[in-house]
Amino acid sequence: MGWKAIHRWLGLTIGTLAVVLGLTGAILAFDPVQEAWQAPAASGDLSVATLVERVTRTFPGAEEIRRVPSGAIVVFGFVGDQAQAHYVDPADGRVLGAWQPSALPRWVKNLHRSLLLGDAGRWGAAGIALAMALICVSALVLLLRRMGGWRQLASRVRGSLAQRIHVVTGRVVLAVLFLTSLTALTMSASTLGLVALDAGTEPEVVSVVPLTTGQTAPHALPGAQLSMLKSLSVRDLRKLNFPDTADPEDTWKVATGQGGGWIDSYSGQTLAWQDITLAQRIYDWAMVLHSGQGAWPWAVVLGLVGASVLLFWLSGVFIWWQARRQAPHATGNSPLAQADVLIFVASEGGSTWGFAQALHDALGHSGHRVHTRALEHFQITAATRQVFVLAATYGEGQAPAHASHALERIATLSAGTVPVTVLGFGDRQYPAFCAFAEALEKTLRLKGWPALLPLESIHQQSSQQFARWGQSLAQALGEPLVLDYVPRMPPTAALTLISRQDYPGLVDQPTAILRFAWPAQGVGDRLRGHGLAHFAAGDLVGIVPPGSAVPRYYSLASGWEDGFLEICVRQMPGGLCSTHLLGLKPGDHIAAFIRSNAGFALPRTRRPVLLIGAGTGVAPLAGFIRRNDRHTPMHLYFGGRDPARDYYFGPEIQQWLGEGRLASVQTVFSRVPEGGGYVQDALRRDAEHLRDLVAQGAIVRVCGSRVMSHDVAETLDAILAPLQLSVAQLKAKERYAEDVF
Repeated sequence: MGWKAIHRWLGLTIGTLAVVLGLTGAILAFDPVQEAWQAPAASGDLSVATLVERVTRTFPGAEEIRRVPSGAIVVFGFVGDQAQAHYVDPADGRVLGAWQPSALPRWVKNLHRSLLLGDAGRWGAAGIALAMALICVSALVLLLRRMGGWRQLASRVRGSLAQRIHVVTGRVVLAVLFLTSLTALTMSASTLGLVALDAGTEPEVVSVVPLTTGQTAPHALPGAQLSMLKSLSVRDLRKLNFPDTADPEDTWKVATGQGGGWIDSYSGQTLAWQDITLAQRIYDWAMVLHSGQGAWPWAVVLGLVGASVLLFWLSGVFIWWQARRQAPHATGNSPLAQADVLIFVASEGGSTWGFAQALHDALGHSGHRVHTRALEHFQITAATRQVFVLAATYGEGQAPAHASHALERIATLSAGTVPVTVLGFGDRQYPAFCAFAEALEKTLRLKGWPALLPLESIHQQSSQQFARWGQSLAQALGEPLVLDYVPRMPPTAALTLISRQDYPGLVDQPTAILRFAWPAQGVGDRLRGHGLAHFAAGDLVGIVPPGSAVPRYYSLASGWEDGFLEICVRQMPGGLCSTHLLGLKPGDHIAAFIRSNAGFALPRTRRPVLLIGAGTGVAPLAGFIRRNDRHTPMHLYFGGRDPARDYYFGPEIQQWLGEGRLASVQTVFSRVPEGGGYVQDALRRDAEHLRDLVAQGAIVRVCGSRVMSHDVAETLDAILAPLQLSVAQLKAKERYAEDVF
């Protein structure tokens, strides 16, 4: 069972009870706060002897002095036959008011400690604490995977509102929840009798002064004259019991944070001392950390964290319910034993199942009996003639969670004669692009499995690449085959065009910067991730043009904080979507959705940033600059053809330069005299400056055509060679990312 499954099922099964403990813990955290405000604490230099003298002067019937965790002093005793307990002012012994142990109903504590079930409930509460500790560990593992490691832990969280609530809340309180789970287990070990706290039997001590014949019994010494109490600070006191005046053999008994002692009533000598045990010290610390007793600011933190458990559970259940509703599955499956073609799928988010369904349907139309299932069920039957594995890569090169052990399983199987063909899915922005598919390919070939086609890797779910692979497959099979992949469309939001900036561009290639209003969304839509979740510059907006079922993606030049959605669109020859978009007028509407492009996102940083773009590729780079409120040193290299026709965002770039959002800008235009050539030419001219910036830890973002990005990478490799650095090394360190089209 993987970490994701552990987290999910513990959260769903134990979650409800954990919510009960969390909310009751939040209520109980009110006690230390209230206690801290009810009476003043004793000063640090006050001795217990002085405190005793002040207390006995104002409260003659005192029998016990207790320093409660808040530091306040409570005196217990009798006035006549009436037992009383009062807060006293340690400065003068003055009675301040009656002491009550807790204003909260006792059943709240019993519910928190034992679920109102007695000893069985205490075992149950301990089990819940253990489950919470496992949930916290699994949450940390999943959080690091989602965010891309420790360095990215504080970066922006993407996804639906429910996902952001779950991740952001966890990022803030996960450590405290784990700590409360461990302290709860520590305290339960004592409550359930698994660990003994005391040092054993108390010593038998008697306060007796030997008398000779004719002598009378001496008077007991006042507490203020006892040497031990004179040397003991009140801040170390926990409890002091007075000797019973009716029992001449009774002694003073003092309890401190270091141990307990018995003092002779007549001589003032210490009769016995027991050091506190290590188990008791651990328990005491666990009590403070778990309840906040004696540290009311920490109690406030614990109260907030306890209340957050409800938020965790609700958002987690909602995420699970959404995932269950959207769980992928293949339709039209032939029975496994009769299928001549098997398709196995490994997909983290479910999108790869859409490609598998398209392949399944195409092969079925060609007369094959096809069975499609998840990769963890990999097996070959007697009827199998072809096997296809469609594998996505998750995180830093890992298998999707459901297929985490599939590679190990395949490695144990004996190779057969049936061809097994692997098709990978991933994103080239990540250093481990299609790493899991590559690992599958390597394992299968080393084991001796044949392949109908070599490994092919699909970038960003490209339907065009998938269709080209289908053509190669049809040729290899020797039969007609058309892969008609129609991506499952996520819910969309209606966007209204509010403004446009038009550029003439080259002949038949006009371009426009289109700005759309960002529509208001209900909480339900945001929880489900419908429409437009929080987006950032560099993310992608998917737009489906009329007459097509396939979305086109455009890099965003704005983030949700800007209050609008902006893209830069150039007319493509025969382009259905670009023609549609460039024909829009202010007030017209489109349907759109957001797709995260986390690999290209710019992290929060104070290091220099190199932004390299050509043509409409400047759009996401402009979005980065627009949100550079912290004035991180950003250096833009922009390549166009003619400044009069395609200097996109030109006025804004000059404005950002003046505002300090942009540290420098270098522009080149390839179709005008003295224009400076191409963007890679500008990089060569600035080679020394670029080396200095990279040596300072600069982050690089490149956006433009595939040819341009290739030329830029080659140029930077040559520039960085004296530093013994390369683009590949920068990518491996997550300092270099491309958005190419």
